[in-house]
Amino acid sequence: MRRTTVTRVLSALLLLAAVMSMTVLGGCGKKAANAGGPPAAGSLKYLGTVPLEYADQFAIYKYEGGYSLIEMVNSDRILVVPEGKEVPVGLDSDIVVVQQPLSHIYLAATSAMAFFEAIDELDSITFVGSQHWYTEGARSAYEAGKFDYAGKYNTPDYEKLVGGGCQLAIESTMILHNPEVKEMLIDLGIKTVVERSSYESHPLGRTEWVKVYGTLLGKEEEANAVFKREVEKIRALESLESTGKTVAFFYINTSGNVVTYKTNGYVPAMIRIAGGEYVFTDLGLDDDSKLSTINIDMERFYDTAKDADVFIYNCSIASQLYTLDDLLSLNPVLEDCKAVREGNVWCTTHSMFQQTDKMGTIIQEMNAILTGQADGQKLTYLFKLQ
Repeated sequence: MRRTTVTRVLSALLLLAAVMSMTVLGGCGKKAANAGGPPAAGSLKYLGTVPLEYADQFAIYKYEGGYSLIEMVNSDRILVVPEGKEVPVGLDSDIVVVQQPLSHIYLAATSAMAFFEAIDELDSITFVGSQHWYTEGARSAYEAGKFDYAGKYNTPDYEKLVGGGCQLAIESTMILHNPEVKEMLIDLGIKTVVERSSYESHPLGRTEWVKVYGTLLGKEEEANAVFKREVEKIRALESLESTGKTVAFFYINTSGNVVTYKTNGYVPAMIRIAGGEYVFTDLGLDDDSKLSTINIDMERFYDTAKDADVFIYNCSIASQLYTLDDLLSLNPVLEDCKAVREGNVWCTTHSMFQQTDKMGTIIQEMNAILTGQADGQKLTYLFKLQ
């Protein structure tokens, strides 16, 4: 149902009042999510809150009877009802109620696929929003016809989703550019939520979103094990001193501009954990948007990155490169950069950003590059341009 102008104004005023009444440190989502204590969930009795180590864009509250409430910052609230249990009375009207087991999900948020694979729940997905999958299990399932392509996030096949009994649509924040699509899905009776893992500033915060999917799908123990595995990999690097190596992480778009990451984004955080120094020290700090990337012209990139020790080219979004000549064909000025002259240019695989459950492993590979241990080795998510 579409809001009227008056409703929008009232909603904006209420939101402003709520924001002014909360103490928010640096926009930390965890503080906002937990402010005021656990949310009411109708007639359910609150038991406790799932502890989080890095994520600040969601909270999970547990209630008597096995019920869980997932609260995403500035997004949706989802009540997970265990199989065979009744929907409690007195719920707020904006709570999305999902009944376990879930078996007909439309996954439009492609980065979340790795979580389903990590907890062995690919069978719960029926519809997908992409025809290109790079994680092994997802690719095999798609090629075997186990996933039904139901259109991109902004152009879904509504008839297919309704006819196929879609229980839940999981969208990324890209859908915020097309709010009418979410409205249509809801109007058609398809429960729809927008997940915010991409808004996490710490790489392990993104991985911790596996707990959201573990809660949705009744695989909480498995999700905790996945997260713990990646945390252990990172903690093994915590005692290491910085290598002092500077790193530029970027790709060149079709307009010839450079797309790189803001200094406070999760990719620069990965570089720092790996023992490197992100070459941009204050990029995008005055940008209030939630986007983690920023576009800059080649001249600005060259001035800052020409003496960087390492280049990592982001092929998970751009066209795949294989050689230094491929890189230089995009802009010959890069030939004068230190990393190119010394042959220290690496490239991500297409799968890297679909591997949100493997952030610890990717950081380990970055560390191997920075310490010189990667030369001559075959890495999984990064490779050297020849």
